[in-house]
Parts: sequence; C-alpha cells; structure tokens
Amino acid sequence: MISTNIEGHRTMKSNLLLVIIIFPLLIFSFMVTSPKASAAPLKAGVARIDLTPPMELKATLGGYGDRMSKPAVGVHDRIFAKCIVISDGTKRFALVTADVLAFPHGFKSALIDSLADAGWKSNQIMLLPSHSHSSIDMSALNPRNTLGIPQIGFFHKELFDLTVTRLAQVIAEAGKNPIAISANTHTIQLQGWNRNRRQGNTANDADLTITRIDKVTGHPLAVLVNWTAHPTFMGSDDMMFSGGWPGHLQRTIETLIGNGVTAMYYNGAQGDQSPVPRKHSGGSWERAECYGRQLGIIAHKEWQKIKPIPTPAFSYHAEEITLPTCTWHPDFMKTGGSEYGLSEEIMEKVLSLMSPQKTVSGSLRLGDLLIVGIPGEITAQLGMFIKSQVRQTTGIDHVVIGGLANEWISYILSAEEYKKGGYEASVSFYGHTLGQVIVQGALKGISKIPAAT
Repeated sequence: MISTNIEGHRTMKSNLLLVIIIFPLLIFSFMVTSPKASAAPLKAGVARIDLTPPMELKATLGGYGDRMSKPAVGVHDRIFAKCIVISDGTKRFALVTADVLAFPHGFKSALIDSLADAGWKSNQIMLLPSHSHSSIDMSALNPRNTLGIPQIGFFHKELFDLTVTRLAQVIAEAGKNPIAISANTHTIQLQGWNRNRRQGNTANDADLTITRIDKVTGHPLAVLVNWTAHPTFMGSDDMMFSGGWPGHLQRTIETLIGNGVTAMYYNGAQGDQSPVPRKHSGGSWERAECYGRQLGIIAHKEWQKIKPIPTPAFSYHAEEITLPTCTWHPDFMKTGGSEYGLSEEIMEKVLSLMSPQKTVSGSLRLGDLLIVGIPGEITAQLGMFIKSQVRQTTGIDHVVIGGLANEWISYILSAEEYKKGGYEASVSFYGHTLGQVIVQGALKGISKIPAAT
C-alpha cells in the first residue's frame, strides 16, 4: 500500500527499497508526542515589494551557465517578494514567496541579522523562491562566491544588500497591522500539465493545492498556490527579468479575485518536473504567459469553492539536518561541469566554499495545510513519498512540498536515481545517500508538528 502511494507507475522493487530505507525512522519519529494545535484566534497581515533590480546595477539572470554572467538587457515583467505574517498572539511566522531562482546558503542568516531588532528568529521565517530562470542569479547573492567564474556567476554586493533590505522590509510591513483571518485549503489533481524529464522515470506530482485566506469579514486577503514544475520556458538567450509563468499565474489570480488580494506561488518537489506547454502561438515569452494564465484560471475556479474556516490550527517547526560528506557525481564533469566550466580542482574549491555541512527542513501548519520545506530541488518520487507518509500518519489532508526552501543545497534524489546519472544527479553534491538523509530529517521534523484534531 505504501509503495503505490509513492508513485503508481514505479516498480514494486524500487518502492520497497525506499520503504525499507526509511520505514525504521518513521516508527521512531512518529512516536514523538505532539503538542496540541493552537486554538487561539489567528491574525495575519500581508505585503509585497518589488525585487526587480535597477538596470544600472547590471544584475545577471540565474539558471543557465551559458549566459556567461552577461547582465540582463531589460525587464519583461517585474519580479516581487510577498509575505504573510501569521500570529496567534503568542507566536508568529513569516511565509515569504519570491520570484527568484533560489537563495544560497547564508543568505537567510543575513536576513535574520537584519531583522534582529524586531525579534525575528530563523525558525519563524520560511523563504520559498519560485525558481524562475529569468530572475536574480543565486550566485550573485552568495558572498562565499569568490571564484570569478562567469558560468557560475559573480557575487554582486550591491544586489545582495538590496535584496536583503527589501525582504526585511516586506516582512516588517506584513507584520504591522494583523487582522483576524479564516482559512481553508483544497487540492485537485491536474493531469497533463507537468511531466518527469528524467529518462525512464514516470513519477509525476499532479497536485494543485490552493489555500484561501480571508479576513473574518469575508473579504479576501491572500491565496497560496502550490504547483510542481520548473519555470523554464525561457532559455539562456532570453535576457530580460521575468517571474516566468509563476508571475503570470499570480497576476491572473489577483486580477480575477480583485479586492487587493495577494497571490503567493511556491514550487514543490520539482527536481525532475517540467511544465507541459499549452496550445499557443509565439515564442518562449508567449508560452510562459499562456501557461501561467490558464493555470491561474483553474486555480481561481477552485478558490471560489473553498469555504474558509475560523481559527485554523497554526504551528511550525525547524529541524536541523546533518548532511553527508560533499562530493560530486562521476557524471558531473560531462554535464554540469561542462556547462559551468569547472575542473576537478575548481570543484574542490566550490564545494569547500559554497556547500554547507548542515541544513534545515522547516514546516508550517495552517489549518489542514502542511508545508514541508525542503532546502533544494528534490525529485517528485521523494516528495510524493513524504506527502503520502505525512497524510497517513498525521491525518492532515493537504500536505505539500515547499521546494528550495530557505536555501539551495543541490538536487536531491533517491539512491537509485542518483546512480542512474544524468543532469540532476550530476548537480547533486552529497552522494547517493542525500535523498535518504533529507527525507528522514523532514519526517523527523514533521513528527513535532501537531496532529490533526
């Protein structure tokens, strides 16, 4: 039964191996006694801020090494960070979504330092980037990036400072005037909108999850949308800033609902998930817009069916995970190494400078929604396994993966998929056990989230 819930089209052998690896930890982790969910009235505030770098900064776009760190030539559509701060009167949590590729290790620490006077702690904030490949380059936000390699990108101090400042501002603004809220979540299956891009792998997460957050007066406040797919319609030749299809998705929802609602998109276990284009005419920009708009229309229709519930459960937890020893895959020099212009000597420096020894899986519960934050690009197979186990064990219906949460450590695959090789495996920097370690750590953290009541 467990193996069918992981992925309907995988072999029984593969799924049983996964369960054998992980099941002993499940027995331990879910024996932990969970505290009761919060019953205090919830309040929340939302805010947004424009993250689009001024053109005079000559900021680069992330996602493709063959752009060679050339600066963006313009702005196709502006990129934003959005925040909702939720509080029950005794604790608070800031969920931040951003139209950017990813955040490097250490970026969140700098953000927390800038918020220290306001009392924010690291476990109270989750950063969820959309993974747009036409937005701020992750390497430009990494002070440890001192290698000077164009394919990797260059640290850009002015852009780093500006991005930290703006994220701190959006969190502060969202926390100013909280109002009483009600919330609820729906999940639907959306077939034919994403696919597994790894050869021979059919694992595919078709869950579209929409969370409706209203003021208690009935007026809409925020909409959270979780969908799993790379924002990669634009390629390395597309040199303008854009939120990609997630940007169009959010604007479509906000236009259809109106009333100043804030739509916040966050990606899932998209390590091997690509979008399936809609029927369209035109090039990459038109494909992204068509996909985002049509997905936004579907999300809006489901949003209309959701009846928010007063006083939803609210809790969060951050679980520290010790990572395996850093290493590169045998295929790396043929794939990622070639794309990013890296030799074995340079890779030694890259891993020592930019790869952390520990990471964190943070989780947030809001009513019957549980966001499991994963600090990298985890594959759909592992993401669906986490979701299935959590639903079965906790009784929480709407379990989603918050992909690339807080920081990007690498791609995260099962041992089987890692050993197959390919691009995703070659950009996984902690060996074949990384998937097992991350899944175990995430599940251990979830065991400390209150069970459904």
